[in-house]
Amino acid sequence: MPTVLATLEAQLRPMHTALLVWDCQNGLVDRAFNKDAFVARTAALLDWARTKHLPIVYSKIVPLPAVWEAAPRTLRMMRRFNVSRIEDLRPLLPPGSAAAEIPEALAPREDELVLGKHTTSMFIGTHFEYLLRNRGILTLLLAGISTENGIEATARDADNRGYYTVVLEDCVSSPDAEAHALALALMRRYCTVAPLADVQSAMSRD
Repeated sequence: MPTVLATLEAQLRPMHTALLVWDCQNGLVDRAFNKDAFVARTAALLDWARTKHLPIVYSKIVPLPAVWEAAPRTLRMMRRFNVSRIEDLRPLLPPGSAAAEIPEALAPREDELVLGKHTTSMFIGTHFEYLLRNRGILTLLLAGISTENGIEATARDADNRGYYTVVLEDCVSSPDAEAHALALALMRRYCTVAPLADVQSAMSRD
């Protein structure tokens, strides 16, 4: 029988907990419905995680060349940006652009990983899970943008792969406040959704 970590305190031991900071790039952060609050809370999260010596991994969108992108994903992006021809679809957050960079307030340090990825799940097409296994990680903290896309997709994949998953509800955001709230409500059904203060308190009690 597997050992079940039934309490948040047990799940959040620093020795087996990592933080994923999802797509905190200027072009997305600037569109967050609560940008100032989101940046302030996520910066506070990073400061706290570093004092706890948690492994921190950042994701960044790295667009694929159009000829290598999946057709359904291309169609989704065309609908999102209201274009009818593939030729009119511009790359999202092209590498090297200001929009693709991480804001200074949330910037990674030298010992923190930044992984490029091509989908809305950190577990598809990356070495992320391999890295988590190397560090003995059991619990994944999720922060970043956007809640209803990459945060929710990665949370579902983490749960399916057997990780305790904690979404920091005041450290995730979206351009769409309604979609953000709906995604949080749905994620409560299969993972822990909690404010930063509760997570800090649980880890301090262990």
